[in-house]
Amino acid sequence: MKTAISVRDSLFARAEKFALKQRMSRSQLFSDAVEEYLDRRDVDEEDLMARINAVCAEVDTSVDPDLKQYQSEQIRRSGL
Repeated sequence: MKTAISVRDSLFARAEKFALKQRMSRSQLFSDAVEEYLDRRDVDEEDLMARINAVCAEVDTSVDPDLKQYQSEQIRRSGL
């Protein structure tokens, strides 16, 4: 699909230079860049939670007893 976009002159110049160096078209560069950008941000929340839980299952996630005591004291002092 063809489209028109506006970019800063300095970004266009960088993209042009990079595309020439990589022997690819600007269209391919911009398509690849947008795809990579979206892939990095399109996170399946359930998958992310499953991955976090898998790490937590292998790592000691308990609160340090000294920190727990300190937190309790701070809460008590604050009147919460």
